[in-house]
Amino acid sequence: MAFADNLKTLPGISHLAALNLIDAADAVVATIENKPGQAGSLSVYNHLAQLYGAISPEAAKKGLELYAEHTEDARAHPGKHPNIDRLIGLIERGETLRVKQVFAV
Repeated sequence: MAFADNLKTLPGISHLAALNLIDAADAVVATIENKPGQAGSLSVYNHLAQLYGAISPEAAKKGLELYAEHTEDARAHPGKHPNIDRLIGLIERGETLRVKQVFAV
């Protein structure tokens, strides 16, 4: 299924302003905001956090499936899709990121 089709199957994110991704040292390593250009990634990461409790290597593998055609583009063009690159890196390094929701007001 294409990425756009996958997005339609994910839970809504209107209640979120952003997600903070937190590493093992309790540092915020990334923030994905609910804005154009990031909303799709926010949907994917939020869904993964709901399913797995964090963005683990297992969750990252599922995320790469959800990104569909964009995953191969990210592999061919490192840096073009940083949120996909992050998932690939988590798998390669065996790392997990915790997720903290930032709710919209």
